[in-house]
Amino acid sequence: MVNLKIEKLTKKYGDATVLNGFSIDIQSGEFMVLLGPSGCGKTTALRCIAGLASPSSGQIFLGDEKINELSPRDRDVAMVFQNYALYPHMSVYDNIAFPLKMRRKSKSLIQEKVNDMAELLGIRELLGRKPKELSGGQMQRVALGRALVREPKLFLMDEPLSNLDAKLRTHMRTEIKKLQKKVRITTLYITHDQVEAMSMADRVAVMKNGMIQHIGTPNEVYNHPKNTFVGQFIGNPPMNLIKGSVSDKSMHLFSGSVSIPLTDKSLLEKKNMPAKFVLGVRPRDIIIAKGANVTAEIRFQGIVTFIEMLGDDTIIEVNVESNNLLVATNTISNDFHPGEKIELRIEYSKIHFFNQEGMRI
Repeated sequence: MVNLKIEKLTKKYGDATVLNGFSIDIQSGEFMVLLGPSGCGKTTALRCIAGLASPSSGQIFLGDEKINELSPRDRDVAMVFQNYALYPHMSVYDNIAFPLKMRRKSKSLIQEKVNDMAELLGIRELLGRKPKELSGGQMQRVALGRALVREPKLFLMDEPLSNLDAKLRTHMRTEIKKLQKKVRITTLYITHDQVEAMSMADRVAVMKNGMIQHIGTPNEVYNHPKNTFVGQFIGNPPMNLIKGSVSDKSMHLFSGSVSIPLTDKSLLEKKNMPAKFVLGVRPRDIIIAKGANVTAEIRFQGIVTFIEMLGDDTIIEVNVESNNLLVATNTISNDFHPGEKIELRIEYSKIHFFNQEGMRI
């Protein structure tokens, strides 16, 4: 096992900067997920690491070795693509065996390794089939087997589950995570799906516009986002952002229409607390006080404008002084009606504070 270290990686296409000072340090055996919206530079970073694209500047280290100038085949990196990229004319056995044949391994060793990998992935009965005879999930397993069979130093995965249906994606998330822990290969996995990132990663690196915004455990990026982008990108439904200000030992929200006495001294003494700020609160942390004896420091009223039933949860859009807030509750949707006035409450402990530039305070 080896670690992967990237220092100030930049990639430009003409005047467009796709990666801008991209730096990350992935520990040996770690499962790191690179998460971000489409076009943020995730795949470009992966291609630079694999040697399929040349960075404009910056350094890539695999273990103690700088690999910028090495050809893809000399980097000892395996990659699984979004479309699987299986050879259609080859059997499953030959697809998995292909990397070993290219390295001129003995026939007996190839057979042993292919059979072991097929056993690990649960696809021994598929070895004689062609890719066209496989389901999406089976093709994904074959692609994983072909990448892992040569025991690479680094495993790269480019949105490998995006072509699968929702149920199979859930199953394959678990299988890939279990497999990575068994083989203990340092892994960089990229996705735009936050559920994949939060459920699979040892650590998550959130990207925007070619730069990493926050690196941390799933718990850290969810509960302590470094900026408003991370706060809203992680979590579904996204974090609510409310403009606020502090004066006269009171906190004013919604353009001053709601004022709350600051009884919690820690808020007043918070370092670098500006006069104007952005308050972040997750939809699940907003309490609907309807018919309940709820105590919370921040209280205000709003009008229900939309209700969305999602099985176990109900998402309610509430208009407060021309601001639309999302509230997530497990109360059945029939308890609320559009046009109804409801009272919302928030505990101080559930608040995230950001400055006007969007950085966490």
